[in-house]
Amino acid sequence: MPKLLLKFNAAVIKEIAISKESLTIGRKTDNDIVIDNPAISGHHCRVSVQGGVYFVEDLESTNGTYVNEKRIKKAGLHHNDVVGLAKHSLVFLEDNPPPPSAVDGKGEADGTLVLTPEKQEALVAAATASAKGDNRVGVIRILKGLVGQQQEHELKGMSTYIGKSDRAQIQIEGGGLFRSAPEVAASIHRKPEGYVLVAVVQGYPLVNGSKVDSNVVLKEGDLIDCGGTTMQFMLKEQP
Repeated sequence: MPKLLLKFNAAVIKEIAISKESLTIGRKTDNDIVIDNPAISGHHCRVSVQGGVYFVEDLESTNGTYVNEKRIKKAGLHHNDVVGLAKHSLVFLEDNPPPPSAVDGKGEADGTLVLTPEKQEALVAAATASAKGDNRVGVIRILKGLVGQQQEHELKGMSTYIGKSDRAQIQIEGGGLFRSAPEVAASIHRKPEGYVLVAVVQGYPLVNGSKVDSNVVLKEGDLIDCGGTTMQFMLKEQP
């Protein structure tokens, strides 16, 4: 199972297995992970799993929660991500991390090209599609409420996040029950059964007008509403 390494400065204090769907971290003794430090709030943050994806969420702490030195409200976690909590930190470790590689300054190791995590994810996604006999890649097309310049997003990686956070690949406008869009409202994951949309904020994303409280497998042409942004899920042939 995935685990967290609790560190103070550079020293590892404890290793915690993530054995349940939600762990709370804070100064009070009713937390799953107790950090006795006055800079840590009573209930500082929460690590939880939704649709097979792990997230960290700040619980309105005084001094904030950071992922890889960026302050967040809610963010997805990847292998070796560092959650910063004052002088403490939590390192997230996956079950099956990508294999380590010795990389020189040119991005090569012993003459072998080293793939970036993004390229590794794309290769895995392509292999999954090939195994199913489907060479198409998912695409999210923004129909209304475009944020930024990119109107079409190819879902080449294994996970794509939707929200207003600068860590979200697809950014959205606020609307509906929320005056401001959530940091992370939903995510789309490429799985053997297809592209699966996971509601990070339950009931916020709509697929074809119906609220999504957990997850749903997307079909070509599905309309996705997140706040003031309307998107359409499409499939297109890879070159």
